[in-house]
Amino acid sequence: MLKGLSLIQPNDLTVSEIDEICTLAEQIIVDPSSFQDVCRGKILATLFFEPSTRTRLSFEAAMLHLGGTVEGFSDASNSSTSKGETLADTIRVVSSYVDVIAMRSPKEGAALLASKFSECPIINAGDGGHYHPTQTLTDLVTIRALKGGFEGHTIGFCGDLKFGRTVHSLTEAMCRYKNVKFVFISPEELKIPDWVSNFLDEANIPYSTASRLEDVIGDLDILYMTRVQKERFFNEQDYLRLKDSYILDKAKMELARKDMIVLHPLPRVNEISPEVDSDPRAAYFKQVKYGMYARMALIAKILGVL
Repeated sequence: MLKGLSLIQPNDLTVSEIDEICTLAEQIIVDPSSFQDVCRGKILATLFFEPSTRTRLSFEAAMLHLGGTVEGFSDASNSSTSKGETLADTIRVVSSYVDVIAMRSPKEGAALLASKFSECPIINAGDGGHYHPTQTLTDLVTIRALKGGFEGHTIGFCGDLKFGRTVHSLTEAMCRYKNVKFVFISPEELKIPDWVSNFLDEANIPYSTASRLEDVIGDLDILYMTRVQKERFFNEQDYLRLKDSYILDKAKMELARKDMIVLHPLPRVNEISPEVDSDPRAAYFKQVKYGMYARMALIAKILGVL
């Protein structure tokens, strides 16, 4: 039972709970009008101490589509923390008004701390470079909807794998399923952190690394793109040498399987060429909509209305 529970990291959810959320999300996708009143009288607070238009609007749209209402702020400057109020006090106050809180913070561990002082469930909407569990749910709902399930896939993560919390979270989540393989495609400067590779080694989960996307794209069932950030490089020449290897274009897509799907947590800059958008394998805008449905299912389950 998810009723009354906080969601701080992806592993807070069991495999059966993930399946439960995905199943409900799929039911909402088929017939959203049947769920338009299930949260009537319930209030979601969106406390965004770090701006994030897409995630915040997704949460707000999810609650409104369920018939609930929303209050909150989109920037720390709009909260009393700008006056020196502690996070603990903010959470104590807000949680006395609402039924569930979605919170984003630039500080790792902030959501966990908030959950210790809250009278209602906390949903972590991103805490620094740590976790982003509802993006992981978005990715999982998308994968199940488009690929039919989670088992037996080869997943390629491309771009900034060192700082990408969405990459770390989805890797952890997909490790629970059978016959999953990972391919990590990045420059040396942005390779997957040791704690992730150590976890995979200890779990005896197969993975490989590559420095060029075109060398491995033909092996993938799912390609998860992220942005290679110039500011992460100490040497601009290294960036200029490598950056084009991590731009997905029509030529690279011609090397991919006909049933591969392309995901991206967004926003993108130039790592996916607009010419790819019309390819039926480009799923990143579908992924955005699935994210709203995933959050609708999660909110309904946490509030115990479904």
